[in-house]
Amino acid sequence: MHCKIRKWKLSDAKALSDTLSSGKIQQNLRDGLPFPYTEQDGKDYISSVLSADTDITFAFAITVQDKAIGSISVLRQSNIHRQTAELGYYIAEEYWGKGIMTDAVRQICRYVFDNSDIIRIYAEPFAFNTASCRVLEKAGFQYEGTLRSNAVKNGRIIDMKLYSLLKSEIGG
Repeated sequence: MHCKIRKWKLSDAKALSDTLSSGKIQQNLRDGLPFPYTEQDGKDYISSVLSADTDITFAFAITVQDKAIGSISVLRQSNIHRQTAELGYYIAEEYWGKGIMTDAVRQICRYVFDNSDIIRIYAEPFAFNTASCRVLEKAGFQYEGTLRSNAVKNGRIIDMKLYSLLKSEIGG
């Protein structure tokens, strides 16, 4: 199954709401998202990314046959890290385990490296999220280490893993 990343459309809000109303997805994301996630929440998010500075926020819908099934973004950091960016992503449960996320990660990294001065993209999945770690490894990211007791999620202190991909590593 192939996916494409594209700019968000306001018409994607319902699909976004359906995806983010899953507790299984939200347990793997940072706090701060409403639960359940409403269609209005989706419209608000989409409006914010469509109006964001496109040199700082690279945010796309992950689509299959033009249906939004998830989200992927790369956010530029600041100060001495201004050429570094953080990657975040999720897709609807029904699309898990099909290679779609690895494909989307490759697409956004290529896009960011080709269209900006970013030299390093990193991700910090929760250590217990082995599927997300595997996505990054399959997409060419290098494991840099474990960030011990780095977060509190659902009342538990958890480790996170640090992965990165350098522009010089993807060739082309």
